[in-house]
Amino acid sequence: MKLSLAREDLLGPLQRVIGAIEKRQTMPVLGHVLVSLQNGTLSLTATDLEIELRDAVHGVMGDDSETTLPARKLLDICKTLPDGAEITLSVSGNKATLKAGRSRFNLSTLAANEFPRTDALQEPVLFSLPQRALRSALQKTAFSMALQDVRYYLNGLLLELSPGNLRAVTTDGHRLSLSEFPIDIDIDTQHQAIVPRKGVQELLRLLADEDGDVQVAMTANHVQFALGDLRYTSKLIDGRFPDYQRVMPADNPRIATIDRETLRQALARVAILANEKYKGVRLQFAADRLTVQTHNPEQEEAEDEIAIGFSGDVIEIGFNVGYVLDVLQAIDSESVLFKLSDGNSSCLVTAAEDDNHRYVVMPMRL
Repeated sequence: MKLSLAREDLLGPLQRVIGAIEKRQTMPVLGHVLVSLQNGTLSLTATDLEIELRDAVHGVMGDDSETTLPARKLLDICKTLPDGAEITLSVSGNKATLKAGRSRFNLSTLAANEFPRTDALQEPVLFSLPQRALRSALQKTAFSMALQDVRYYLNGLLLELSPGNLRAVTTDGHRLSLSEFPIDIDIDTQHQAIVPRKGVQELLRLLADEDGDVQVAMTANHVQFALGDLRYTSKLIDGRFPDYQRVMPADNPRIATIDRETLRQALARVAILANEKYKGVRLQFAADRLTVQTHNPEQEEAEDEIAIGFSGDVIEIGFNVGYVLDVLQAIDSESVLFKLSDGNSSCLVTAAEDDNHRYVVMPMRL
């Protein structure tokens, strides 16, 4: 292999695929990036066997061939080279030589046939959606994924595709987040995919808050997202996601309208004296005010009171304050709605303006 290209043409794709490289690998080749040149297109592929990232550079001069290079070392070298540097890469045997100006680096390679590759997706469901909408849906739900739960199907995010609609849902058993938006797709049946936690986090890193569509391909075992030349493929969690519709409160007659930032600040203040292990706070909803209280084993107490709009009988309910703060962080609107039934039932939180993003928080006993 011998090729040459500008530093920036190599650095950009490397930075986009590096997220698939774990710092500790079960196989040496997983610490390498697959470098392949075919008909003037240089493709870079990285994988951890769960997710695969592939990006490409066009118009590269060189011979058609492929090899693997140590990914993080290659990235660090590219970062430290000066802007505008011209890189020449040549491979002979199990050694690669990278030159740029007066700089020269010899790197060890591994055989390209040792590199694990994801097979082409067979008969996928294909659709496209706005990049900005997908990024927003993931941002507003990812925080309530479970972390290393024995119920492995909770350690990810459910993408549920229905005729004309896409939903993102996460839950850790104590709270649930749901975001939905319409899409233009011609299907007759529902499709579900549970994307693992790392896959969700990596997708959030790659998506930008800008116009343009993401091309999505979904099968029973994989989901693939295409952003221009970038291809991101993730294995899916093999399991059945809980029936989240059953835990969505259907009839919560007590409704509180609260200024989001005022509530966030009050909860943050009171949380200072909350029990460090359980983080419990008591919320008392009344006609025109919300009282927030907490105490801890050191006999310390905190109380705050804010003005709200509330319809219904007085109600007291306890929550993990961290869960409520996470929801308030995810909602963009100035006002939020707390929909309650009683002190022992879950609470539904939405933005005052729309309910495309819904959050269920389970109560806790204090």
